[in-house]
Amino acid sequence: MRTVPLFTAELFHLELDRNPLNLLKFAINQVVPGKEDQKSRRPRKCIRGLFSAGSAERRERKQMNFTAFNLHPDVAAGIREAGYTEPTPIQAQAIPSVLQGRDVMGLAQTGTGKTAAFALPILHRLMQGRRAHVRALVVAPTRELAEQIHEAFTTLGRAARVRSVTLYGGVSFNPQADKLKKGVDVVVACPGRLLDHIGQGTVDLSHLEVLVLDEADQMFDMGFFPAIRKILAHLPRARQTLLFSATMPQEIRALANDVLNDPHTVQVGTVAPAATVSHALYPVEPHLKTPLLMELLKHTDTESVLVFTRTKHRAKRLGEQLAKAGHRAASLQGNLSQNRRQAALDGFRKGEFQVLVATDIAARGIDVSQVSHVINYDIPDTPEAYIHRIGRTGRAARSGDAFTLVSGEDAAMVRTIERALGSPLEHRKVDGFDYRAPAPEKTAQPARSARPAQNRTRPAPKAASAAQRPEAPRRRRPKAPARAAAPARPAGQR
Repeated sequence: MRTVPLFTAELFHLELDRNPLNLLKFAINQVVPGKEDQKSRRPRKCIRGLFSAGSAERRERKQMNFTAFNLHPDVAAGIREAGYTEPTPIQAQAIPSVLQGRDVMGLAQTGTGKTAAFALPILHRLMQGRRAHVRALVVAPTRELAEQIHEAFTTLGRAARVRSVTLYGGVSFNPQADKLKKGVDVVVACPGRLLDHIGQGTVDLSHLEVLVLDEADQMFDMGFFPAIRKILAHLPRARQTLLFSATMPQEIRALANDVLNDPHTVQVGTVAPAATVSHALYPVEPHLKTPLLMELLKHTDTESVLVFTRTKHRAKRLGEQLAKAGHRAASLQGNLSQNRRQAALDGFRKGEFQVLVATDIAARGIDVSQVSHVINYDIPDTPEAYIHRIGRTGRAARSGDAFTLVSGEDAAMVRTIERALGSPLEHRKVDGFDYRAPAPEKTAQPARSARPAQNRTRPAPKAASAAQRPEAPRRRRPKAPARAAAPARPAGQR
């Protein structure tokens, strides 16, 4: 029997998590039996040994629970209240280092449990020392993500009586200042509003012990790095810093080198979609995208659907069209007030809305584990954005679907995404849909009718009265001689 060197158990485990069937085919193909040894059972043993190695590693990870971290009893109570049973890989790797006080750089895709990975050790730390001082600061790029982190601290820290506050724009400044004045332990803030509070002197960061920069790559994409560096100038140098990012471009590495001191790097898997997500492309002409979306929603068994558009105006219009067609739909885009945005999020999370149409501002700020489908009405601009978008489905080992409506102009980005994913995307069509429907004729602006002659010909301007005449430049004139008084008229001529 001729064999090639078998891959390591670590590589096997990585591939197994992605697709066990493909791995089994790969392993069998590595064994080419000769004529004299066709009945050998060695290949089967090799494969069984590999499966045993992967299973042992999974069993070891499965046996681990949160009690291994020796967290404060009040924090452990918060874990039970949140319903957590086993730590995710990033939690298992990051929490021990954070508890030791080390700086951490975490690289993990969306939906891996990063929030609890830093929230739990921070809560454990806050159980000792003075309270009602800002000892932990979390900086996030969007209001939605800030609220999500705040909710996690509220739930996990309820038994510990830890107080948290969110600071972001779009809402009144004074209520935030009042909460800060009463004393809080954790501040979760967006960069712009945090700088406003620093400038007004309403937030005291002199007691800060832990800084968390969450979704650092999105903050870079949104142009927040200058604001981040201004914030860093107001923080104590002696602090613990945690930086989490879904991707690690050169700019993020440069920031990490500046703010982290001998960090422990935690990387969970690769920046790729969850293995439980199936992908499909639906080629369609641009003018047929909305009808095709309606058809997909009509013939697909969906629980909750997240639809992404490129612009906020399109999100608003598409949300209105879906609602008019009878779908329980809402939109989430930048023109909404914070109260309306939160109402849309809460309604989607509670199931009041089945479809939420959003722009990329919500790509990393929505934490809804029951999203069954993500539909890209507009293809994203980068492979990373594609991964972040579809990271909203297939969470917590649930299966999910990611559909992308593409037209001819999207071919280059499709190839780029396929290279990033390492495999081609399936092309699908909806049976019974009329892909040849012509584009509706654009309603041309009606030509301005010729005005009547009397309207088109402007009348001659009337002689302006003395009050309306422009004042002529005054010239000095010689005084005229005084006129003689006119003779008085006879009485009959008056």
